[in-house]
Amino acid sequence: MKLTVFMLLHALPEWLSLERAERNAIAEQALAHAFSDEAVRLRFFDAESFDAEVSDVAMIEAETPEAHYFAMERLRDTPLLARPYFRVVRIIPAYEEGYRQFEAAA
Repeated sequence: MKLTVFMLLHALPEWLSLERAERNAIAEQALAHAFSDEAVRLRFFDAESFDAEVSDVAMIEAETPEAHYFAMERLRDTPLLARPYFRVVRIIPAYEEGYRQFEAAA
């Protein structure tokens, strides 16, 4: 089953104080490194206009839990989380329609 993980993030003042071009360069390099494996894909959603605690939501789809784990280890080594520019608020792992797969296997 494909694992989907929703990572809720809060952008920190150090990130927001950077020029947008600098933010884009840092993010592009970090995300290219962390999600270099074809077994993981990243989608990114802005939430800061709607929530005071969560500014961004990363949706990570991984072919295996191991692929997700390795991507997260690589991400932790980047300035996005190591500096830190973002604080991880919550991580929510899920399987899309997992109950259907369970029922089919039963």
